[in-house]
Amino acid sequence: MLQKIVDNIYNLVWSDVLVYLCLLTGTYFTIRFRLPQLRYLNEMIRLLFSGKASSKGISSFQAFSLAISGRVGTGNIAGVATAIGMGGPGAIFWMWVIAFVGSASALVEATLGQLYKQEINGEYRGGPAYYIRYGLKNKAFAIIFAVVTIVSTGFLLPSVQSNSIAVAMDTAFGTSGFVTAGLLIMLMGLIIVGGVKRIGKVSELVVPFMAGIYILMALVIIGINYQDIPSVFSLIFRSAFGLDATFGGIVGAAISWGVKRGIYSNEAGQGTAPHAAAAEVNHPFKQGLVQGFSVYVDTLFVCTATALMILFTGQYNVQSADGNFIIENLKGIEMGPTFTQMAVSRHFPLLGSSFVAISLAFFAFTTIMAYYYIAETNVNFLFQEQKNSLYIWGLRFLLLVSIFQGCITTASTAWQLGDIGVGLMAWLNMLAILLLHKKVVLLEQDYAMQKSVGQNPRFYNKTYNIPNVPIWEPKK
Repeated sequence: MLQKIVDNIYNLVWSDVLVYLCLLTGTYFTIRFRLPQLRYLNEMIRLLFSGKASSKGISSFQAFSLAISGRVGTGNIAGVATAIGMGGPGAIFWMWVIAFVGSASALVEATLGQLYKQEINGEYRGGPAYYIRYGLKNKAFAIIFAVVTIVSTGFLLPSVQSNSIAVAMDTAFGTSGFVTAGLLIMLMGLIIVGGVKRIGKVSELVVPFMAGIYILMALVIIGINYQDIPSVFSLIFRSAFGLDATFGGIVGAAISWGVKRGIYSNEAGQGTAPHAAAAEVNHPFKQGLVQGFSVYVDTLFVCTATALMILFTGQYNVQSADGNFIIENLKGIEMGPTFTQMAVSRHFPLLGSSFVAISLAFFAFTTIMAYYYIAETNVNFLFQEQKNSLYIWGLRFLLLVSIFQGCITTASTAWQLGDIGVGLMAWLNMLAILLLHKKVVLLEQDYAMQKSVGQNPRFYNKTYNIPNVPIWEPKK
């Protein structure tokens, strides 16, 4: 009965309407801002390493690392495998599409997160709840988003990450889910008690290292199989458009699962990344550009690396909607991180499974940290005028329970609940950024005008008089 309710909610949230809303919104912003993904690419990279942290806000690079730690996670290993398993190789093409157009959505939402950020207890906080409340001036809508986000990032999504860690550790080392849960709870407890600044610092150190090592391993495997690169890309493109004999009948599934897993992985437009956009910068559009670049790192680099490893080695199964296998190369293997582990093991039998398990543990662990930061930001939004220490401790307890639950539950249930959380946030945030994007148009024009005359852009609200942006008001 409970599973049927979950199924019905999932199907309602993740209807084709949401899939096409995400694609069309990203496409609209790409056109509206005249291909910012390409026009501002050099600027994105330059800004990534400029700016410093302050007592109130983290640096651009820390905010980028925090956003990447939210984007680069289970979706890059288990999520890519699931996309291939349910949508065939063509799903990877649609992950690329949603990453490219989604970068424009990420730019818009992160700029709004910067514009409407607030100073609370001596630290910057921002995100959709803030720009809905102060930009749209809709308190009820903002509260709904905050509550949905707390439930999603504080309980539903962390269990997906911990479940994938537990599955990978069991495959590689035979580690019990209870042991994995105990270790994760202990480590996460030590970090989240240290607050937002400690989370930003850990992300800044861990994320570049873990992503670099994983991509290096992928590049080695791609190099070994360089002769197969043209055929694998041909398979991806043919499958994406129904031109492949084997996967021609599941084009709809390729689009649907490519977009679903693309959004789950890079989070563009979902509303999570703007929480990390409360960095210390002197123009809101700067952090929008940095966050737009993080989508590329997530999908075009990390997800593609995983996909190529799996497709080169043929270590995957593909199921149709009725549950029958179109291809079953791995009998008895459930889709998920095991696909990637088997792929790496084909070339490095002694190292592959354990390498992927450890990489996934780093990816997923830092993602849980980012989820906690997001959930805490929304708790602060709801109770900013009250003493909220009790609520924060309640959130920490909820997160640790979610980690434990994920380690001992089935993968399919964990993923389904996580997808519901992602979908609900995406529905609410897409509506908000569509209604507010004209503010970003104004900021982009201001930024471009200052750049055109050789200035380092700074935002002065006295020129535009946008209401409810206290951080950008002249200091008295």
